[in-house]
Amino acid sequence: QVQLVESGGGLVQAGGSLRLSCVASGNGPSINRMGWYRQTPGKQRELVGVITNGVTTNYVDSVKGRFTISRDNAKNTVYLQMNSLRPEDTAVYYCTARSGLRVYWGQGTQVTVSS
Repeated sequence: QVQLVESGGGLVQAGGSLRLSCVASGNGPSINRMGWYRQTPGKQRELVGVITNGVTTNYVDSVKGRFTISRDNAKNTVYLQMNSLRPEDTAVYYCTARSGLRVYWGQGTQVTVSS
C-alpha cells in the first residue's frame, strides 16, 4: 500500500505561480512513475504531467513551457511547479503513483486561478 499526501494548492492571480508537493509513504514495490492529474466539475480527470523512473517527463500540451514536474527520490516526493497560471488551470489536482502494477491516488488539492 502507498499513501499520497498533496499540499500547496490555493488561490492565485492569473500569471502567478504555485508549487504542489506530493509525499509518498508506505510499503510495496518501488514507485516507478509519479505524476499529476486535474479535474474540474463535469469533466474527466486529465493528465497534467508524469515523471517516469525519475527522469522522463511528459506533459499535456496546454501546460508545456509553464509547468515542470520533478521528483526527489530521497524524500519520496514529487513536485509540480506551475508558472504563468491561467484561469483555465483552475481544478482539483491529484497526485498519482504507480507501484508495481497498482496505481494510487492522493485526496486532491484545489488550485484556483483568478482573472
